[in-house]
Amino acid sequence: MRGVIFDGKQTHVVDDLDVRQPGPGEVRVRIQAAGLCHSDLSVVDGTIPFPVPVVLGHEGAGIVESAGAGVTHVAPGDHVALSTLANCGTCADCDRGRPTMCRKAIGRPGQPFTRAGETLYSFASNSAFAERTIVKAVQAVPIPSDIPFTSAALIGCGVVTGVGAVLNRARVERGDSVVVIGAGGIGLNVIQGARIAGALRIVAVDANPAKEAAARLFGATDFVDASAVDDAVSAVRRLLPHGADHSFECVGRVTLIRQAIDLLDRHGQAVLLGVPPATAEASFLVSAMYLDKSILGCRYGSSRPQHDIALYAQLYREGRLLLDELVTKAYPVEDFDKAAEDTLHGRVARSVLTF
Repeated sequence: MRGVIFDGKQTHVVDDLDVRQPGPGEVRVRIQAAGLCHSDLSVVDGTIPFPVPVVLGHEGAGIVESAGAGVTHVAPGDHVALSTLANCGTCADCDRGRPTMCRKAIGRPGQPFTRAGETLYSFASNSAFAERTIVKAVQAVPIPSDIPFTSAALIGCGVVTGVGAVLNRARVERGDSVVVIGAGGIGLNVIQGARIAGALRIVAVDANPAKEAAARLFGATDFVDASAVDDAVSAVRRLLPHGADHSFECVGRVTLIRQAIDLLDRHGQAVLLGVPPATAEASFLVSAMYLDKSILGCRYGSSRPQHDIALYAQLYREGRLLLDELVTKAYPVEDFDKAAEDTLHGRVARSVLTF
C-alpha cells in the first residue's frame, strides 16, 4: 500500500507498506483523506524529535475496515475522523475528562507498519499518510457519512486544536475581545472558534496580507498586516486600546509569544498554540502579569475527542463551522512534495492528501 515515510533524512512516497491486523481494542481504517499539518513538517525539519523511520500524518478520515476484540462503538463500513489521542481511558486524568493529560496519550509510538522486513513507527499514534492505518478504538470517532472526507479529515487536528483552545481552554465568552497571531490552519480555527463563542472583536494578525480574506470569512472583524507596520503590537493597540481579553499565538515564535503577552488587557490570558523548537525560551515582563493576567499552554485544544469531534461535525452540518473553506487544495498522495512546498510557503490554509 502507499504511504509517506520519513527516514531521518528525507521523505519518500512509497507503495510497498504493510500494516498489521488490529489487535484487541484497535481499529484498522482505510484512509480516504489526510490534512498536511505543520506538525508533520516539524518532524521532517527536526523541530519535533521523533524516532525513525516513521509513517507521517495525523489528521485523517476514512472508513473502518476491521475492528479488534472489544470494540463496540464502530464497525466495518463506518465513517470516522481520527484523533491523535491514544489515551488509556482508565487513569485519573482520563476519569476527570482530561484525556489530553493522559500520560499514555502521546509519546509512546507503536510500530504497526513494515516495509521490506523493517518495522516503521506510527506518528502521533495515527499515521494518516498511509492507505491503511491502525489506531486505538478511542481514536476513531464516528461521523455522519454525508461529510466529505477532505473536510472531515481536518476536524481531528486543526479544528480540534484551534476551536478547542477557544471553547475548552480559554473559555472565551460572549462579548470578549480576541487577538489571533497567525492566520494559518490553526489560526483560522481559533478565529471561527471565537466567532462561535460570541466574541465581539476578533483581530487577526499575519505577515501575509493575502490571508486577510480568509481570516474575515472565518470571523475576523479586523486584520493587521504585520508586514506593513513597524510595530504590530501598536497597530493592534490602535484597535484595542486597553488590550485584549484573549490572545492566541498560532505560529510558534518566541517573539510572537511576547507580543501575545504584551497585547493583554487586565485579567487577560495568552494561549500558546504554535510549536517552537523544543529548547526555545520566551521572556516577558513579570511586572506586567500582576493584573491577573495568565499565560496558558494548550495541548490539542484541551479536547475530549469523542465528544468534541462529534460536536464539530454537527456544527458543520448546521453551517456554523466552516470546513470546506479550510481546504485550499487537494493533492494525490504522490504529490506530497508539492503539498509540503505549498504549505511551507503559506500558499494554502490547509492542503489535503487523498488516496
